[in-house]
Amino acid sequence: MPETHDVLDVTGWTCPAPLRGQSRVVMGHGGGGTLTAELIEHVFTPAFGSPLLAEQGDAAVLSLGGARLAFTTDSFVVRPLFFPGGSIGDLAVNGTVNDLAMSGARPAYLSCGFILEEGVEIETVARVADAIGAAARAAGVEIATGDTKVVESGHGDGIYLNTSGIGLIPPGVDLRPGRVVPGDVVLVSGPVGEHGVAVMSVREGLEFGVEIVSDCAPLGDLVAAVLAATPGVRVLRDPTRGGLAASLNEIATASGTGVVLTERDVPVPPAVANACAILGLDPFYVANEGKLVAFVAREHADAVLAAMRAHPLGAGAAVIGEVVTQHPGMVVARTGLGGTRVVDMPLGEQLPRIC
Repeated sequence: MPETHDVLDVTGWTCPAPLRGQSRVVMGHGGGGTLTAELIEHVFTPAFGSPLLAEQGDAAVLSLGGARLAFTTDSFVVRPLFFPGGSIGDLAVNGTVNDLAMSGARPAYLSCGFILEEGVEIETVARVADAIGAAARAAGVEIATGDTKVVESGHGDGIYLNTSGIGLIPPGVDLRPGRVVPGDVVLVSGPVGEHGVAVMSVREGLEFGVEIVSDCAPLGDLVAAVLAATPGVRVLRDPTRGGLAASLNEIATASGTGVVLTERDVPVPPAVANACAILGLDPFYVANEGKLVAFVAREHADAVLAAMRAHPLGAGAAVIGEVVTQHPGMVVARTGLGGTRVVDMPLGEQLPRIC
């Protein structure tokens, strides 16, 4: 008599990076990869019709009253709320401050919106608020306005945050992908992958023999030091959702150039590399919250590298690649074995809800 087996019910399964052509929102639409880009291109951009959206930078650059301002907004749904090296409150401040800094702006003011789930402990809300205040003071910005909403129990993960920020762009600063040209050098300000792995380790109760701490930090002072050292910076990005791979692909596509990385030159901490190997992840795609990528004119690369390494948040800075005329819009990596591999834009996200 043939064996009988239970039928596996997959109707409730979800995937953070499913196939494209979805008629409904899936987790991958929030991952900062191809699905996010398609949602922006086909839904939001046609609906809003603003030419300011065309640049799709970390912050919009606005002219108002004779001044050039950077304006950005971000929402944070990280779980757990607290993790090694920070919390959702630190992320909300530093993530928004860093988006402003990538346009060359000096961050000045933030808004903060709390969406609280019914039943969350007031003590938890106070801890997050204290973290926001401390992070804002450390970043040199002021929380100028805010909002609070409460949703029914079961309709949130305790606390969601939204922060918007505004900063002043100094005269002469012009950072955008359109300035990138073949021959430019690509630098990263330090080791990659720490934030995403730190959050995942706590969420899933994983132990890797050593504590991995998030790199969450405000980058405004580091950017100011780099811009003061040389006028040769073309564009800056902080590789958050989608990691280093997403940021490089965005710049390559927007500039119409190709990028070649030297894989072994990308700084990946051994603990992160080991954790990613165990989890089947590529550290190039893991989010960071205290690192930046810089595209710099070749003759200014040494000055930028020195300025980064002179700052505590850039001590681990490294040159990781160059801009080329070949394969426009594509990023490839030279491997340690002498071959090459395509570092494609992520479809969705490897690690959901890490920022």
